[in-house]
Amino acid sequence: MTTTYFQAEPRMRLHSSGLRDLRKSGRLPGIVFGKNAENEMIHISTAQLQRWLKQGAAGFIELQFEGKDPLTVLLEDIQRDSVTRDLLHVDFQQVQTNEIVRTKIPVKFYGTPVGTKQGGVVQIQRAFIEVEALPRYLPTGVEFDIGGMDVGEALYVKDAKFTSEVTVISEDNEFLLSVVNP
Repeated sequence: MTTTYFQAEPRMRLHSSGLRDLRKSGRLPGIVFGKNAENEMIHISTAQLQRWLKQGAAGFIELQFEGKDPLTVLLEDIQRDSVTRDLLHVDFQQVQTNEIVRTKIPVKFYGTPVGTKQGGVVQIQRAFIEVEALPRYLPTGVEFDIGGMDVGEALYVKDAKFTSEVTVISEDNEFLLSVVNP
């Protein structure tokens, strides 16, 4: 997996007005949690996180603090405003290099299914697969070429191929994508 670097700063517990002011200043509140570690409230650059999300949002993140050791984390969750879709809060899971990590691996689809030329519609059911592995074995993502798919065909979690060091947590029969009649 690739590593992205974010400058982070610790933050105090704030009321809703303080969090709103923090967001207006271009900073996104967040929390870092992990096994055998205390939760740490932080804030990072909203613009930097948005750029990373647009690029595919995959891989490890190294949170760099002034005067402290950096923390290696994985993106766990993002909260957005239900109307404006603006970022409100981010959760990071701290990664220990010698401990198994459970995370969601993004699924990317490329190509245009043959079935769409016959009137079929592509339905994406799930954009991630939940897996666990030691951090060094975690893939950045899973890609599928869907160009050959016809109406009535579907992709399942079981169609994804991982190395033997990666354990798939998602159910094998979960839909990822299907091409259906409108």
